[in-house]
Amino acid sequence: MRIGIDATALPPNPVGAGNYIIQLVRNLANLDTGHEFVIFAQKHGRELIGELPSRHCHWVIAPDLNPAVRLVWEQLRLPTLVARSKVDLLHSLHYTRPLVLPCKSVVTFHDMTFFLYPELHTRSKRLFFPPAIRYSAFHADALISISESTRNDAIRILGIPPERIFSAPLGISADFHPIEDRALLEQGRQTYHLPEVFILYVGLIEPRKNIPLLLKAYARLIDQDNPPPLVLAGRRGWMYDQVSRLIEQLKLGDKVQFTGYIPPQNLPIVYNLARLFVYPSTYEGFGFPPMEAMACGIPVITTAVSAMLDNVGNAGLLIPPQDELSLCGAMQTLLNDGQLREKYSKAGRLRAAEFTWKRTAQATLNVYRHVGAKS
Repeated sequence: MRIGIDATALPPNPVGAGNYIIQLVRNLANLDTGHEFVIFAQKHGRELIGELPSRHCHWVIAPDLNPAVRLVWEQLRLPTLVARSKVDLLHSLHYTRPLVLPCKSVVTFHDMTFFLYPELHTRSKRLFFPPAIRYSAFHADALISISESTRNDAIRILGIPPERIFSAPLGISADFHPIEDRALLEQGRQTYHLPEVFILYVGLIEPRKNIPLLLKAYARLIDQDNPPPLVLAGRRGWMYDQVSRLIEQLKLGDKVQFTGYIPPQNLPIVYNLARLFVYPSTYEGFGFPPMEAMACGIPVITTAVSAMLDNVGNAGLLIPPQDELSLCGAMQTLLNDGQLREKYSKAGRLRAAEFTWKRTAQATLNVYRHVGAKS
């Protein structure tokens, strides 16, 4: 087959879904599939994905567009480019596909937060994505979910027949591993002005990640103990001001540090410098940061919700969602118990090693073959 991959949703500073796009394209290209791939990407996306085997990969480059304009371009311009490229199947990697396509299609769903937690999204996203996702759910030839948890939610919420949606769990890059190079670690510490010992959060600074719960639990911990500083690493997202105001109200200004967005190549260093990692997210389709921290050997505390239950399991400390006392207690326990930290460090590395991008690519390829075999 000649398979088109719509990678135009890849943002300039990729996080979760953006990393999925990069790694899936790279790993599909490296499989000996017998298929040709046509990758539709914006200019910056082409640079982020990097070089691919030219013998069976072809690029169609779109101009760099803001997210809203890109969605319009997806509907009006992409179908023409797909037809010109003589694509047999188009894989749309970020929830939506063009309304009209001249070929078969596969769509990836990352989570169901637009239906489960609409209040955590901007008004424009609440208006656009639910109907667009429903259309994709019933007009694509097959659907891919990034975890079994997301697959189950999609079946339950959208009424998708189970045989039409396939789970292809994501992978953790081999770049995430324990680092022994002290000079490299010290360089990273100086680059981001990190303290000697700290608690780490990595992710977007937005409501869905439930940072207010972390801040409240951390403030409670300060009242009981003398914890190390809390470092929040990630791009400032929607409703960031709420986080800033809460830090001021709790008088945490001198104990909480923001690093801003950290490029993927530097993230393993930051993880390795942390004493423990905390991720109190309300809901996750997959949950990259906890798995990356585990791969680096950093003990993880996260919430017992959605994909975290399956992915982290007993390799990390799972707390009930919205439970400030439990989160405070979990942080205090891990900070004060070196043997327990070592236990979760070892268990986390073993668990994270099960998630590889080659496996993700192979599962995705199996979906393409399934669709290609249908009359």
